[in-house]
Amino acid sequence: MKITDDLVQHIAHLSRLEFKGVELEAIKGDLEKIIGFIDKLSELDTDNVEPLIFMNDELNVLREDIAEQTLTKDMALLNAPKKDSDYFRIPKVLDK
Repeated sequence: MKITDDLVQHIAHLSRLEFKGVELEAIKGDLEKIIGFIDKLSELDTDNVEPLIFMNDELNVLREDIAEQTLTKDMALLNAPKKDSDYFRIPKVLDK
């Protein structure tokens, strides 16, 4: 696939980017390298290769769910700009 200035400008427009001068040439070169890598992969014989669905054989590796109190109410309210006994005070956001 030949990477032209028009193709780069079209891709740039779709991605809301703008390339001019040296940047345009650099992006064009990068896209040509990427297409070259993909073409190289198409040379491989993958007829008898099963698709890779999972990266490892582990299933549902989860940590133990242990409830802990890491922050007390008093500690949480220490840095509150405004507080009212046990609660944070915030500006009113809804009107009745």
